[in-house]
Amino acid sequence: MENENLVKEFKVFNITIEKFSLFYGVFLILWGIVISFVSGSSSLTSFIPSFLGLPLVVFSYLAMKFVSKKKLYMHIVVIFGIIIFLGGLDVIRSLIGGYAFENFWADVSKTMMLVTGFYFSLQCVKSFIYARKMREQENI
Repeated sequence: MENENLVKEFKVFNITIEKFSLFYGVFLILWGIVISFVSGSSSLTSFIPSFLGLPLVVFSYLAMKFVSKKKLYMHIVVIFGIIIFLGGLDVIRSLIGGYAFENFWADVSKTMMLVTGFYFSLQCVKSFIYARKMREQENI
């Protein structure tokens, strides 16, 4: 009976999707700060990962704090995940244009956003599917 309760929540790397979202948001915030420092960039665009990570942290925290609104907050989180992925697609423009990695740190950030945004969004969708299946099983 105890194992049955453990399986009712979707997990990524053995943590709940809400905590995974929170950690991913913190990662993005730190990434933007570190890359801006390392690259010596004075442009606000180097902080784009940080700007996108902030709402992930806020809404992931809210999803953990207000469980009754978790579904709403996690849907907002996945929207930001998709935005992160779409923002990362901009690296393809520099690949096609033939000037990929001329601005090394910018293209590294875009590539990171492309890969991690895709993975994160995929995990969120998997968690939604899992939650729906669990609700359907409870109604049987």
